[in-house]
Amino acid sequence: QVQLVESGGGLVQAGGSLRLSCAASGLTFSGYAMGWFRQAPGKEREFVSRISRSGGNTYYQDSVKGRFTISRDNAKNTVYLQMNSLKPEDTAVYFCAADRNNVPIRTPAGYEYWGQGTQVTVSS
Repeated sequence: QVQLVESGGGLVQAGGSLRLSCAASGLTFSGYAMGWFRQAPGKEREFVSRISRSGGNTYYQDSVKGRFTISRDNAKNTVYLQMNSLKPEDTAVYFCAADRNNVPIRTPAGYEYWGQGTQVTVSS
């Protein structure tokens, strides 16, 4: 069965950094594009970033461009999200998701598998 397990969340001060990881199992990892989404209390789940199957193409929500970097290691079946210059508005539960299609979808409905999420809290 497919499992996506996020880790690396926590409490950080504004301006700080965190690195999220998402370890995948039960699927051919290199055959899936991977995405990061986040959901703040009372808000809809929103797209943060996406990386293509090979890692050659990356996409970001405008509000995180220049601060967040997505990467993947297909040998380790893991996708990462390096988050720098964090702001209080980045506070949310962060989810990774897998999409077998190669079209850069930014809506949650386009992703087939999801992790359980990891909490990121940025204090001001």
